[in-house]
Amino acid sequence: MSKRSPFKYFKTSPEIVRLVVMLYVRFPLSLRKVEDLLHERGVDVSHETVRYWWHRFGPMFASEIKKRRISGMKSSHWRWHLDEIFVKINGERL
Repeated sequence: MSKRSPFKYFKTSPEIVRLVVMLYVRFPLSLRKVEDLLHERGVDVSHETVRYWWHRFGPMFASEIKKRRISGMKSSHWRWHLDEIFVKINGERL
C-alpha cells in the first residue's frame, strides 16, 4: 500500500507550504512577518494559515530533517560515545 500525501486536500502547492513553515521556524519571524514577506512575493496567505501549517506540518518536516541527519552520520561512520558520567542520588555520587 502506498503512503498517501499529507498535502492531498490542500489547494496550495507543497513547495509553498514548506517555504512558509521553514521561514517561520528557521528565522526569528512572527506569523504576521511571514505573512508580509509572502505577500511581497505575491503569495496571499494569512497569519492563521501559517500557524495552522506550522502545527500540522512542522513535526513532519522535523522528522524528515532528523532522518537525513542520522543517515548522513551513518555514512560517515560517526559514532556516539559517553565520557565521564557522574550521577548523584540523594546527594551521594555514584
